[in-house]
Amino acid sequence: MTPPRLALFDCDGTLVDSQANICLAAVEAFALSGLTPPPAPAIRRIVGLSLVEAMRVLAPDQSEEAHHRLAADYKAAFFRLRTAGAMQPEPLFEGIPALLDHLAEQGWLMGVATGKSDRGLARVLAEHGLTDHFVTLQTADRHPSKPDPSMVLAAMAETGVAAQDVAMIGDTSFDMAMGKAAGAYAVGVAWGYHDVHELVKAGAQVVAEQVADLPALLARP
Repeated sequence: MTPPRLALFDCDGTLVDSQANICLAAVEAFALSGLTPPPAPAIRRIVGLSLVEAMRVLAPDQSEEAHHRLAADYKAAFFRLRTAGAMQPEPLFEGIPALLDHLAEQGWLMGVATGKSDRGLARVLAEHGLTDHFVTLQTADRHPSKPDPSMVLAAMAETGVAAQDVAMIGDTSFDMAMGKAAGAYAVGVAWGYHDVHELVKAGAQVVAEQVADLPALLARP
């Protein structure tokens, strides 16, 4: 009997292009604290980290108290954008729905491991009609920040899939390091927020240049 396989996806930068709203919320959070907002490229680089860890990276000279305040202000800014109807579109990357359907047909279990909150992930999946595709959802609400392997290990425990049958698919070095630390197959994607050489340096065993490349890269040898 073929053992189960788990495709564990990052969300932002892998499934959906959410950089516009992340940048808007980060700029507003810094402005509320009277700090100069980081440039957009710097903000994109922290996508995937938990909020407090992201603020540590973006504002290294600030205090721990300031990092927590910035994280809280980011959450508030994101909530305001959503409730005011001011959020920018967060489109799926081209080919993602077809990819998920294909993997399901091939018998893959699928999950998400993301720096988003439970509520944020649920909103994105519901908006795109993807909720039913995933059997395990791991978020920053219950885990330390990437690249700690906690999310992958929890997904493995929930699904009963062994590490050698898990593919961690993501666009950042944090995803690759997390997958590697958990003993999973680290699969980078080139359409997100970190460069390919960073993915490889962090542990990516393969990198998909486009969504259509993923089925072949995930196929058993």
